[in-house]
Amino acid sequence: MRYSVIKTIYRTFFLVGLAFFYNTSVIAQDPDPDPGCPPPCQDPDLPIDGGASILIAAGVAYGLKKVHDKRKQSRKEELQ
Repeated sequence: MRYSVIKTIYRTFFLVGLAFFYNTSVIAQDPDPDPGCPPPCQDPDLPIDGGASILIAAGVAYGLKKVHDKRKQSRKEELQ
C-alpha cells in the first residue's frame, strides 16, 4: 500500500476514536433536575423506542434487499 493511503486510514481511525471517546460533555438529560421536587417529577427515563424501532426496521429492509439482489444475481448466473 502507498504511504498516503495508510496515513489516511490512520487519520480516519484517530478521528473516529475522538468522536466516540471524547464526547463526555454530551448529556441527554440532567441527572438530578430538581432535588426539591416530589418523586413523580424526577423520572429520568428517556423513551428510546421510536429511534430503536426505526433502526431495526431499516436494518431488516437493507438485509432483505441484499438477499433479493443475491438471489437475482444467482438466477442470472444460472441462465448463462
